[in-house]
Amino acid sequence: MTDPAKPDATRSSLSKRRLKTWIRLLGVTRRAENHLREFLRVNHDTTLPRFDVMAALWRRRDGMTMTELSRALLVSNGNATAVVDRLEKDGLARRTPSVSDRRTIHVALTDEGLRQFEGLAADHEREVDALFAGLSDADLESLSDILRRALEKRETERDSG
Repeated sequence: MTDPAKPDATRSSLSKRRLKTWIRLLGVTRRAENHLREFLRVNHDTTLPRFDVMAALWRRRDGMTMTELSRALLVSNGNATAVVDRLEKDGLARRTPSVSDRRTIHVALTDEGLRQFEGLAADHEREVDALFAGLSDADLESLSDILRRALEKRETERDSG
């Protein structure tokens, strides 16, 4: 005869391991993010949010609306606006009204913004590379696959339900 409590105990044990893994993932992410924040502050006198905004705008050279930018960064319009205000003041971004809708503003990096970001991005990449230097190519592939699979089932259920 099987013990009916065992499946619950096994599930509970797995649930606790998942929770511990989640907490560890958050901790590692925070430490890496804090390291990159400090790196950008000390070496480039800039912030991670500013870097993120510039990166999003660099990927969309033709510019994007403030709403698109906010969504891409998963931040409020107010947060994105504050960073863009500073970039515009520094001559690194420009806002232009939409030709089809006066209420819509497009933002893009200026030529100087593109130039500065490319130098910043190269240093950022080197720093991230150093953070992951202890991982082999196979480790990186496995980690990437595990992270993708972690939420894939949940997202599929959400999208189909």
